[in-house]
Amino acid sequence: MKVNRFLMLVTLLTLMLLMAACGGGESSGSDSGEAAVAEESTTDEADTATEGEGAESADETSGVMQSDEATMPDRTPVRWYVGLGAGTDEATIAAQEAIVEEYNASQNEIELLLEIVDNDAAYDVLNTQIAAGNAPDIIGPMGIRGRASFPGAWLDLQGQIDKTNYDLSDFDPELVEFYQVEGEGQVGIPFAVFPSFVFFNKDLFDEAGLPYPPQAYGAPYVDENGDEYEWNMETVEMLAKKLTVDSNGNDATMDEFDPENIVQFGFGNMWTDIRGMATLFGAGNLVDEAGNAQFPDHWRDAVKWYHRGMWEDWFYPNQVYGDSEILGAGDWFQSGNIAMANSHLWYAACCTATLDDQWDIAVVPSYDGVTTAKLHADTFGIMKSSKNQDAAFEVLTWMLGEKAGELSAIYGGMPARQSLQDAYFATLAEQFPAQEINWEVARESLAYPDRPSHEEAMPAFLEASDRYNEFGQLLANDPDMDVDAEIDNLVNDLQRIFDAAGG
Repeated sequence: MKVNRFLMLVTLLTLMLLMAACGGGESSGSDSGEAAVAEESTTDEADTATEGEGAESADETSGVMQSDEATMPDRTPVRWYVGLGAGTDEATIAAQEAIVEEYNASQNEIELLLEIVDNDAAYDVLNTQIAAGNAPDIIGPMGIRGRASFPGAWLDLQGQIDKTNYDLSDFDPELVEFYQVEGEGQVGIPFAVFPSFVFFNKDLFDEAGLPYPPQAYGAPYVDENGDEYEWNMETVEMLAKKLTVDSNGNDATMDEFDPENIVQFGFGNMWTDIRGMATLFGAGNLVDEAGNAQFPDHWRDAVKWYHRGMWEDWFYPNQVYGDSEILGAGDWFQSGNIAMANSHLWYAACCTATLDDQWDIAVVPSYDGVTTAKLHADTFGIMKSSKNQDAAFEVLTWMLGEKAGELSAIYGGMPARQSLQDAYFATLAEQFPAQEINWEVARESLAYPDRPSHEEAMPAFLEASDRYNEFGQLLANDPDMDVDAEIDNLVNDLQRIFDAAGG
C-alpha cells in the first residue's frame, strides 16, 4: 500500500482535530529522539471512515483515520500503525512498504496493511482511533514514552507466548523483563535497543596522565600508581575533578583553580532530563505504586551530587557552561572538551564525527553497589482491543524474528537478538575503522537496564514533565538552591498535578 497521500491527509485532518479537541494537543520531546508525546485526549463520539485500495478517505467531522480495508477478503486483515517513533521519513516508508509486500506474498492467510502517520499527529490520531473503537492491531516501532503514553491499551503478550511456545532464548532475560510492566504484563518483545555507557576522550586522559576507565563490568579502576578503586560514582568524581581544567591549566583539585574560566570538564550526562540524570544512581520513578508523587532517596542523593558538582567542585557543567561554545553549545562530548560523558549508543553514530580516533567507551559506574545503565529501547506492541490478536501475533513474531535484523537496520538500532549482534557490531566497526572501539561494553550494558524506565509516563504527563524540567533548570542555574526544600516542593506540586488529573 502506498501511503504518501495518506500522510498529507493526516496532516490536514489533524489540524481539524486539534481545533475541535478540547484543550488542544501539546508535545514534549524525548532524549532518544522519539516522537513527541501528546497529552492523553480522546473524543467521546467518532465516526469511522473507510478507503479502497490506493484511495484514502475520512470523516471530516471526526478527524478519525482508518487504514485501507482488506483488499483480499479471504484473508485476515492486520493493521500496522507507524508514527509513535521512527518510520515516517521517506527512506523508511519505502522500506516498510517492501516489508509489507514481502509478508503478503509469503503466505495466503493474513493481509498486512500499513498505516503511517506523521510524528506530530500520530498520538492524537491513535487516541482518536482508540476512542472510536477503530484502533490498529500492531503499533511500532515505539520507544518507552510511546508505549507509556497509552497505559492499559496493550495486550499482555504472555498468553500468546505461552500458547505458541514462543522462543525467547535469543534475548537477554533482563531485556525480556524490561517489557514487563506492573499491572499490564508483558507488553512487548525486545527488538531494537540503545544501551547507555560512558564515552571517554582518550586524548584528555592521556594529557592528564590518567589511565582510562574500565571496559568490563565488575572491573576496578586502576589509577596511575596502580591503586585499585571500585568503579562507582565516587571514583568518577575523583577522576572528573582531575580532568576539569581552567584556562591556566589548573585542575579542580588545586587551590589555584579558577571556576570562572573553565575550559574542560570531567563528566556530564548528555541530552537527558533530571530523571535520566538521577537514574545513573539507580532506577526510580516519580510515581509510587499507589499513583502518588514521590522522589526516591537515591535520586535525592543524585541531585545533591550534581548540584555540588556544578557549583562547588565544578567537575560537572552548569547551564551557562553547558550551553557555551566551550562545550559545543550543548553537544558536550563532540566539543572535545569533556573527558567523560554518559549517553546512548545512538550518539556514537550521530555525533562523534569530529573526534577521529580519540574516543572509546567504558562501563557505567555503580552507586551503592548497584549498576544501572539506562536503556532506550524500541519495540512493537499489539493493542488489547485488536480483534485479530492471533494473526497480529503471527505477524509480530515474523517481524521480530525473521525480519528483526532487516528492520533494526531500517530504524538504525542495535538488534536485541543476541544472534544478530556480532554482525551489527561488525558493521558498526566499519564505520569507525580508526577508533577500534570496544563495542563489547555496549553489549554488556544491556544486562543493567533501568526498571522502571526513566521514560515511564505519569498522570498529566506534559504538565508533570514541565514541572520536573523546571526543577532541572533550577538545579543547573541556581548555586544557592536548597536541594531538599526544592525536592519537597517538586513532590507537592506533582501531587497536585496528579490529583487534578484524577491520577
